[in-house]
Amino acid sequence: MFSFCADPETLESVQWLACYLTTGKHMGFYWSFLTVLTLLAITAPLALIFGFGGAIAARSTIAPLSWFGKGYIAIVRGVPDIAFFLFFVIALDQGIEYLRHKIKCPDWPDTIRQGNDFIVCQAAKMPLGNAPQWVHETYGYFIAVFTFAIVFGAFAGNVLFGAMRAVPKPQIETAEAYGMTRRQSFWRIIVPQMWVYALPGLGNLWMVLIKATPLLFLLGVEDIVYWARELGGTKTPRFTDYPHGDWRVWYFLVLLVFYLAFTRLSEIVLDRVMRRLTAGQATSGGEAQRRAAA
Repeated sequence: MFSFCADPETLESVQWLACYLTTGKHMGFYWSFLTVLTLLAITAPLALIFGFGGAIAARSTIAPLSWFGKGYIAIVRGVPDIAFFLFFVIALDQGIEYLRHKIKCPDWPDTIRQGNDFIVCQAAKMPLGNAPQWVHETYGYFIAVFTFAIVFGAFAGNVLFGAMRAVPKPQIETAEAYGMTRRQSFWRIIVPQMWVYALPGLGNLWMVLIKATPLLFLLGVEDIVYWARELGGTKTPRFTDYPHGDWRVWYFLVLLVFYLAFTRLSEIVLDRVMRRLTAGQATSGGEAQRRAAA
């Protein structure tokens, strides 16, 4: 990046470090922080949508729909995250390719499953073999995002299901006495008030989601953990212009500071949201605010 970086062997310590920290690989490391933040920005609302749908299904009076909602919440929550990530990503990818194979190559003579190999025609590959590298990376990234949303959607569904049941029943009965239908009382009484009860659980889930982002590394996405390990490992002059010893402790220290700072920022935002939601509510938070104001 700098003009004096042409010959790293002639650089002094400060200039050497400046050139080292602005190499192309380090730019990938810096961009990987945006990858993590983008994952959180997409996954959080998507997981909330899955969770809200699962909670609605779980409390449905239609038995099959209720079984589906409760089953989704129970099964996904009961499987270890890492096992679900490693299994579901492979299963989803192969499921997509299987459907494309049946549509695009109906005359394929060989079996798809050959021992441990899963072989489909070239036209069914996702993405196509001749696609640019960024297409492969984007596809893998969104498969990972969808997997995160499915997993954390189940936990969000459990939190929202409990929050819906925590809304005082006399309010629902009063709404029905005024002639509201079940749907109207749900959207006008339960949904606006359930967030007060759901936010503590959703806040904890958000913290868990932040800590789970390093699992992107296991899914083949070049995230901050991948780059920290890649850049921090010992580099010899034979393989790089900027040789150094094992610096992984420094790179992972940067990750530690990043996660702690982001977690603290999240705590501040969640605390303010909670104070806003509980204002005037008949909850312990609302009572505390009224006493403080008095």
